[in-house]
Amino acid sequence: MKVAFVGLGVMGYPMAGHLAGKGGHDVAVYNRTAAKAQSWASEHRGRVAHSPREAAMQADVVFMCVGNDDDVRGVVYGDDGILAGLSPQAILVDHTTASATLARELDEAVTAKNGRFLDAPVSGGQAGAQNGVLTVMVGGGADTFETVRPVLDSYARMVGLMGPAGSGQLAKMMNQICIAGLVEGLAEALHFGQQAGLDLGNVVDVISKGAAGSWQMENRHKSMAEGRYDFGFAVEWMRKDLGICLEEARRNGAKLPVTALVDQFYAEVETMGGRRWDTSSLLARLTR
Repeated sequence: MKVAFVGLGVMGYPMAGHLAGKGGHDVAVYNRTAAKAQSWASEHRGRVAHSPREAAMQADVVFMCVGNDDDVRGVVYGDDGILAGLSPQAILVDHTTASATLARELDEAVTAKNGRFLDAPVSGGQAGAQNGVLTVMVGGGADTFETVRPVLDSYARMVGLMGPAGSGQLAKMMNQICIAGLVEGLAEALHFGQQAGLDLGNVVDVISKGAAGSWQMENRHKSMAEGRYDFGFAVEWMRKDLGICLEEARRNGAKLPVTALVDQFYAEVETMGGRRWDTSSLLARLTR
């Protein structure tokens, strides 16, 4: 397929690379910092577009992965936006973690242009993007999903249709709610173990094989115990995501007391200078 990728951040850069390499697709890329797009094109033999509109022109599928709702609107709308260049029946796939409200808005806007839309936030972090093993939660039409699914397989190990437009974003919110609670529980357990004088490595070797086990425990307990928080998903990004969760909860009436509390804990980490620390840095506020 002819595809375009808008947004070459820590996630988008390797994802677009998998589309060109493993997927074998003809890829055009756009990035706000042009030098990064040039670097990507040199590495993957792709084409550089000078605007989102140019990237979208003649593409069968346009992917985007930017920062937040405002960033998405900034690359979609306007004379140089994706919509201005989107071909009839082309598909716009948004990998940004954004609001469900925006997803529904984009679905209407793209449909009005005779295109098709999927909201498709991802989970797996920078390592998952680099290794091509992301989980993709998709909202949109079933036929559109089946058309795009083989393309998504270029960088995903799990792809699922969650429901109509907006459902992918809602599923991602559930994902982030789960992670917030898990990381705080792990941080408190490790802090407890440290205070009790236990050998954390020995304890985790045992409890990770039982009901307490989790991806966070397996992959983050050592670095947390050593006070290393310089990799992975940043606190400021997690706070953005939790803000989306809490806003949606106010809209639909869900009660998220633990999520709200963990968001406050992350705010404390930010005041400690940890905006760019990994989300596992919740332990740092307990040990300061």
